[in-house]
Amino acid sequence: MATKRRRAKIKPYPGPAGGWGSAKSVAEIAIREHVAFKGSSLLMEQNKPEGYMCVSCAWAKPAKTHPLEFCENGAKATAWEVTSRRADRAFFDRYTLSELEQWPDHDLEEQGRLTHPMRWDATTDKYVPVSWAQAFQEIGRELHALDPHQVDFYTSGRASLETSYMYQLFARMYGSNNMPDSSNMCHESSSVALPESIGASVGTAILSDFENTDCIFYIAQNVGTSSPRLLHDLQDAVDRGVKIVTFNPLRERGLERFVNPQSPTQMLTGKETKISSEYYQVKNGGDIAALFGVCKALIEADDAVQASGESRVSGEDGKPKDPDNAAMVAFAASIAAADKKHVLDHDFIKEHTAGFEAFAAAARGHQWDELERISGLSRDQMKQAAATYAKSDAVMMVYGMGLTQQLMGVQNVHMVCNLALLRGNIGKPGANICAVRGHSNVQGQRTVGITEKPGLAPLDKLSELYGFEPPRWTGRSTVETCEAIMNGQCRAFISLGGNFLRAVPDTTAMEEGWRRLHLSVQIATKLNRSHVVHGEIAYLLPCLGRIELDEQATGPQAVSMESSIAHFHGSRGKTKPASPELLSEPRIVAGMAKATLGETKVPWDSWVQNYAEIRGAIERTYPETFKDFNKRLFTPGGFVRPLPARERKWVTKSGKANFLTPEKLFPEFSVQSNDILHLATLRSNDQFNTTIYGYGDRFRGVEGTRKVVFINPEDIIRLGFVDGETVDLTTAIDSNNIRKVMALRIVPYDIPMGCCGAYYPETNPLFPLAHHDPKSKTPSYKLLPVRLSRSTEIPRD
Repeated sequence: MATKRRRAKIKPYPGPAGGWGSAKSVAEIAIREHVAFKGSSLLMEQNKPEGYMCVSCAWAKPAKTHPLEFCENGAKATAWEVTSRRADRAFFDRYTLSELEQWPDHDLEEQGRLTHPMRWDATTDKYVPVSWAQAFQEIGRELHALDPHQVDFYTSGRASLETSYMYQLFARMYGSNNMPDSSNMCHESSSVALPESIGASVGTAILSDFENTDCIFYIAQNVGTSSPRLLHDLQDAVDRGVKIVTFNPLRERGLERFVNPQSPTQMLTGKETKISSEYYQVKNGGDIAALFGVCKALIEADDAVQASGESRVSGEDGKPKDPDNAAMVAFAASIAAADKKHVLDHDFIKEHTAGFEAFAAAARGHQWDELERISGLSRDQMKQAAATYAKSDAVMMVYGMGLTQQLMGVQNVHMVCNLALLRGNIGKPGANICAVRGHSNVQGQRTVGITEKPGLAPLDKLSELYGFEPPRWTGRSTVETCEAIMNGQCRAFISLGGNFLRAVPDTTAMEEGWRRLHLSVQIATKLNRSHVVHGEIAYLLPCLGRIELDEQATGPQAVSMESSIAHFHGSRGKTKPASPELLSEPRIVAGMAKATLGETKVPWDSWVQNYAEIRGAIERTYPETFKDFNKRLFTPGGFVRPLPARERKWVTKSGKANFLTPEKLFPEFSVQSNDILHLATLRSNDQFNTTIYGYGDRFRGVEGTRKVVFINPEDIIRLGFVDGETVDLTTAIDSNNIRKVMALRIVPYDIPMGCCGAYYPETNPLFPLAHHDPKSKTPSYKLLPVRLSRSTEIPRD
């Protein structure tokens, strides 16, 4: 084992998000990865117009940058990638894969960057070197022998637009639409719900909306851990007097208070910015009830105004003094218009929406006691949130995976849209929907064709451009790929980045199925569990990282990504590659494609020599979205993806934005018992997705362990446990299969009663594969009934 034994310590952290705690954390990882000087100079280029796009979250590059345009987690991601550590030939000579299977996730990645292509050798149970030519030839031969229906092409959220376009083209020319991707596990609920509600597959917000808004509803997203650079936009908004109304189960430090590390005044004085003006701790899974409560309060307040017939805004000024005077009539009409929008924007609802009456009737029909019980909020709290909303002219809706990773994730997003539509808060400056995505190009990959759904890809255009007939059958999403791996229908798995085994639910069953794969090909920068658990034939192909110089025949290359707010950005690598044997992702995809497909109309070699040609191909495929792609690649602030909903043009079946009414407030579980808690998985501030940088979670007061469960102090007493006791968590549904995670230490925390939280991916084994939203098939990582029992095991990471 590579890491020495750690001592767990639980102690509340008094500091804010950012501040000296952030600075210290960045310095520690830079020193640990032996990149203190190199990392510092690179960070000056991070998220700058001519620099590289952060390899962590998907927040945008601003047009006007700060002196330092990175956050704590972005700095950690950079240090993690440019580390001086190497998982080289000597390392793989030393360990069998059976031995490496016993290592924790952190320790596998901590060995450093992969340096050479490898193939698993069954005789020695080790990865052994293989030439690139041999690897491509053998992979091509194996794929030739398989039915394309048996092969899945997975994409993690980090690959560039150029690589992703090539990858989906390779898969389709091979004959497969099986393109699961990491979006299936996070914001697929957004990709399903937003088109149904407003006719756009992504959020409508742009960065300037943060400058023009006067209120932000911030829902189910932990900004301090998942996208800390967004704190700058929130802080600037607060400084302008903007109200931030937060709905989130846990009290999270980044949503409470922030000290900007780039502000000498704040750093020297310790002056903090209070982020949330109102903070509502909704129960796990109680979001629909909470949002319905806010909508109900708005609708009933509007009903009261309508019933009274009184003017609350314009008074007598809304009536023309002289009905025959055109100027007076126009003035009175402009004043009276304020009444129409005092609570609800009736003009907007009438002109731009469908389904309002049914939604309003449902909101009126829900009883306050039911909304309170399910949401965990009081009637007064929901009415207060509604009052703040009603007083604001331009409100942004910002939300994250706390909404989408639920059994009713699609309907959660519908409710966000419903609330926005009540007062016309879509398609005007300062008022839009912002779905905060996870990995740095997860949204962009969909934009260039990574999808299992043939109706979302321009198949006829691809056929015209490249002279082949694309498959028209519906491929597999992530959950369906997992099912296929378990039942043997999937025989080969090609992975463009990521740590699939640790990201998906039902870990134990998945690993059993994974070992039965005929072929697995992993394109990666560092070692992880999806590489050491393997099937019959396994290849590990190391690629350049985004931060590294990518030299091809025509010189240094640039790549591109799409941010959370649908801006496209260029990125240039800045540092020497970790090994001379590394190939770029486009070159690896091209190598596999040529070996598998033989002669085609696709100029793979030409594309690899000059990535501008790939961007030209993307523009020919998506001419409206990527007009003048190469010319606009390094536009400061990025160039904007066209979205009709931003202009109040609704590309929906009704031709309008739709109020869509959830059929119920909460999922129906087969078990109801007082000893059940509803679990939500969490990230620490020392991780990004499945990558574990360390064993600390500063904001939640945890150090030296990830084997904890956060519980309300009253629930700890009620269930007969004590602070610090070790418990096992057992899934309370699907009684035919016992799913258990053992030896978690109880940590009292400010979380609603009846709820608990524990870390992802350690608690993924608890989640049945079938426990997902029925429309999006997004795993319900934020809502699962569990039981606690005393453990006989000693906590061990």
